[in-house]
Amino acid sequence: MLARLFSEQGQHMGRREEGVVSVQRRRALPLSPLPTGFAKKTFISYSVTFGDSFRQGKVVAIDPERQQVVLSDGEELHYSHLILATGSDGPFPGKFNQVIDMESAIQTYEDMVKEVEKSQRILVVGGGAAGVEMAAEIKTEYPDKEVTLIHSKMALADVELLPSVRQVVKEILLRKGVRLLLGEKVSDIENLRPNQFQKDMVVRTERGTEVVVDMVVLCTGIKINSSAYAAAFGDKMASNGALKVNKHLQVEGYENIYAIGDCADLKEPKMAYHAGLHANIAVTNIINSLTQKPLKTYEPGSLTFLLSMGRDDGVGQVNGYYVGRLLVTIAKSRDLFVSKSWKNMGQTMPS
Repeated sequence: MLARLFSEQGQHMGRREEGVVSVQRRRALPLSPLPTGFAKKTFISYSVTFGDSFRQGKVVAIDPERQQVVLSDGEELHYSHLILATGSDGPFPGKFNQVIDMESAIQTYEDMVKEVEKSQRILVVGGGAAGVEMAAEIKTEYPDKEVTLIHSKMALADVELLPSVRQVVKEILLRKGVRLLLGEKVSDIENLRPNQFQKDMVVRTERGTEVVVDMVVLCTGIKINSSAYAAAFGDKMASNGALKVNKHLQVEGYENIYAIGDCADLKEPKMAYHAGLHANIAVTNIINSLTQKPLKTYEPGSLTFLLSMGRDDGVGQVNGYYVGRLLVTIAKSRDLFVSKSWKNMGQTMPS
């Protein structure tokens, strides 16, 4: 599970230098907070890193003609260049959907760990990257618990991955003892109470299969968070809500507005790794545009995608080539890239 940064709910403003405004969605915690005490290592304060260049607030309007961003409290921020990095929404724990302070948010994840500990039978709904990582991590930390994963497709993990990688994902889950119900879809998902211990819940699939569990964790996908820019750039949006960009990551029709991360309409998986690559391109191009240098282009390359299947296992591919457990556990599974995130933000990770 990728280590991501968190700030409070809504689209957020981070200004690194005068005139350059970045509109960001808070990023989610790693999909599983296991083991207890790990959550606090994955919340990193924006204000500590950016100081007075950081604004906390929800974006309610963007005016590209006046080059202004309007916050819910009425504050107007002028920009010469704008970076949109509004991310995506999804179910907790993969995405955090409450407007609370950092300490309370950390406690919410710690409370979820307690719910997991109380539950003997746990159901993970969704077998994409998030779901398989979640199921593997729970089974790794609590091998005596019964873990079931329901996925609407027959193949696990993301469709962009090599078939060999997806097959090994299945083998790892089976080896750990995860029960797989593939090609089935939960029929009453809207009536479930996820992330809470509730003994003997009966979950049914559209095929009529019944699973009796004590806790349900949803890993059912994401939705592009377009609320900050839909009114201003509705004609620049793809069908999924992402913004159409050119090879320089500029929003179509605007030389001074960039879209990066999940909200950029690019043919590649929505990953924090790719968002980081986009950010480097956007920042470089802003600098180059101010110094009359050629702009850099972004071309989605061969896929690099690492799946942490618990702290002791993993699989993935680098530049399109299969990589196994040793590389993934060294590179990712041990701390989910959290230490790298703290270093990038110029802060020291708590012990």
